[in-house]
Amino acid sequence: MTDEQATAALGFYLAVRPGGFVVHMNVCEENLRAVREVTLKVLAAVGVDTETAESARLIASELIGNAVRACGNWAPVVVEVEQDDKGIWVKVHDPNPARLPVRSNTAPDDDQAESGRGLWLLDALAPGWDVALTPIGKQVRCLLPAPEAVRIRIAG
Repeated sequence: MTDEQATAALGFYLAVRPGGFVVHMNVCEENLRAVREVTLKVLAAVGVDTETAESARLIASELIGNAVRACGNWAPVVVEVEQDDKGIWVKVHDPNPARLPVRSNTAPDDDQAESGRGLWLLDALAPGWDVALTPIGKQVRCLLPAPEAVRIRIAG
């Protein structure tokens, strides 16, 4: 699928690009489910292994969930997932620059907690994630390192 073959539905506009996709959407359970599915499908199509694609899907879900907490249900967000030589980029843009991600006091291994582990998860899967303020909100950017990049960083 190319940009010319983008698909649109109410509150969901998907454009598949070389190595990934971008989707403009209003956040709801149905659209979140669609992003999860398209993440796996598109990354598999470009040769990303299942484990890495699952990690990218998990990161996207977490970032979209954070956007809902910052902006509410039906918020307009832009989700970008793409592969490059560094790894898999997952970026989620929402319209609220004032609500930045904040790490909770929940320990990552607290089996009694029902939430609060998302940023710990990002730290583990995409070390060095960051937030960029933009003219229309903020974008949280995560890089899931390519296995080769991890090996080089560990060896170097």
